[in-house]
Order: sequence, then C-alpha cells, then structure tokens
Amino acid sequence: MTRPANASTQTRRLLARFADQPQAWQYGYELSKLTGLGSGTLYPTLARLAEQGLLESDWRPSPQPGRPPRHAYRLTNAGIEFARAQSVKPVRASRSRSREAMA
Repeated sequence: MTRPANASTQTRRLLARFADQPQAWQYGYELSKLTGLGSGTLYPTLARLAEQGLLESDWRPSPQPGRPPRHAYRLTNAGIEFARAQSVKPVRASRSRSREAMA
C-alpha cells in the first residue's frame, strides 16, 4: 500500500533541490551534501517519493570506467506539480544546523 505524499520539512527541502533542475538526474550522495540530510533520512525519503510516483529512479552508468552504476533520481510530472505546491511553504533549517547556529 502506497503512503500518501507528505510535506515534512525534510521532504520539502529535498523537493526544493529537485525543483531547481526538475529534469536533471541527481544522485543520492550529491543530494545529501546539498540538502544536509543524512542517509538514514535521505534514502527512505527518496524511496517513498519514488513509490508515490513523484520521482523516477534509474541506474545510470558511472562516468568513470570500472566503477559500478549509480542510482539516480529525477522528478516526474506529478513530482514537479507536488514540488511547486510545496514550494510556497517555508523550509526550516534542520535541528542540527539550528543548534550549530546557536553555538
């Protein structure tokens, strides 16, 4: 059973990153660095968004010979619409970043 799309802060941060270049393939490690999301949050969110039909996922060949393929993601048309709808809601900084700012 597919869970309904949610609008958590982490999901909105990830969708905002995808919305910058909605048709571009993006990789998990790159997304983690750009969003500040850890792998324990990022990859389940990517899987859930793909399951909901908001992301397309594909194994892409590595540009470096001898390296394994990489899992890449991009927004579907439904994902682009959902990301646009979520973009009107403010995205707060993560708790860990907020704590660092207070230090």
